[in-house]
Amino acid sequence: MAAAAAAGSGTPREEEAPGGEAAASQAQAPTSAPGGVRLSRLPLARVKALVKADPDVTLAGQEAIFILARAAELFVETIAKDAYCCAQQGKRKTLQRRDLDNAIEAVDEFAFLEGLFQR
Repeated sequence: MAAAAAAGSGTPREEEAPGGEAAASQAQAPTSAPGGVRLSRLPLARVKALVKADPDVTLAGQEAIFILARAAELFVETIAKDAYCCAQQGKRKTLQRRDLDNAIEAVDEFAFLEGLFQR
């Protein structure tokens, strides 16, 4: 009876494709989810153009472009949140350049950006 309850629990399971890959992974990265919700806020054509501008890159698949776009979104979101925390410490709601500088100095993951925005 427990097996019947587990089988009918209603939780979705990934089905295996013949090649052993999950059926959810396809050759092309999805740009929108069912219901019209966009999965990427950045325009994928722009991201692809930026990737192609690198002379070291010869080919970039659609899935790679999607993953790069999503990574860029997460990076911008993270640094913006950290910079906003710096602005709040100064009793402000508007981000300023010094807030980004303070976030870069305060967070070890942003160490690669130190000195990049010198005037």
